[in-house]
Amino acid sequence: MSSPPVARIWRLRGFDLMLDRPRIMGVVNVTPDSFSDGGEFLDADAAIGHGLRLVEEGADLIDVGGESTRPGAAAVSVDEELDRVVAVVEALTAAGALVSIDTSKAPVADGAIEAGAVAINDVTALGDPDMAAVASRHKVGLVLMHMQGRPQTMQTEPSYDDVVGEVSGFLVERAALAEAAGVERSGIAIDPGIGFGKTVDHNLLLLRDLGVLADLGYPLLVGTSRKSFLGKVTGRFAPGDRDLASAVSVALAVERGADIVRVHNVSACREAALLTLAIVRGSGG
Repeated sequence: MSSPPVARIWRLRGFDLMLDRPRIMGVVNVTPDSFSDGGEFLDADAAIGHGLRLVEEGADLIDVGGESTRPGAAAVSVDEELDRVVAVVEALTAAGALVSIDTSKAPVADGAIEAGAVAINDVTALGDPDMAAVASRHKVGLVLMHMQGRPQTMQTEPSYDDVVGEVSGFLVERAALAEAAGVERSGIAIDPGIGFGKTVDHNLLLLRDLGVLADLGYPLLVGTSRKSFLGKVTGRFAPGDRDLASAVSVALAVERGADIVRVHNVSACREAALLTLAIVRGSGG
């Protein structure tokens, strides 16, 4: 097991997020078709209210997204994505929340940062060649995630010879590309992309060997919350019924070196993360 040192940080825009304990990233999907809560928070006021509730429950960051990345999801135009997220980002930021923008489009990231976002969560890991320049210019945090294929095709027979090695190698290469474009190393976080172009077994292997990714030296973000592989293991096929399994997977991820966990049920997953940390450290402080 690899435990991050107390002094580690993730450098965001104008803020250093200490990684002395697991940080909780709460999900706000301003979409009609996300796999877990599609349509619930498409209205800006509903999304803002939900984000504020997640902060009250203990979220350290709020990840706002305006385009679903579930398997088979349809693409959204830049203008529509901006229309969905900008007002939400502005309001949450004005209320004092740290906000990341979940997007693969550089213009959307740019607009959300202007509205107050302090980080970009890019599931395509610089699939848009302008994304690194946006992150560098604004000096925001940048999450680089691994995905095999695109959301429309990623679950069509994904295959790897060595899923842990290939995901690790990809993330190191993408991080080097971001650094070459001027993004500070301390601002880069990596995410193995659980559920993005992976079978159940691929996901389980990545979780088992998370220490390999933690040892790469970048803040490690893991998102397992409510994902379908949990349902396939437990028999819980409705996303909202997977919160217990989500909390268990969060506990394991923290034990194996995750710095940040991206979740829907903030309260339960925060408790799981903090208890795991106390056990690992042998201290309840």
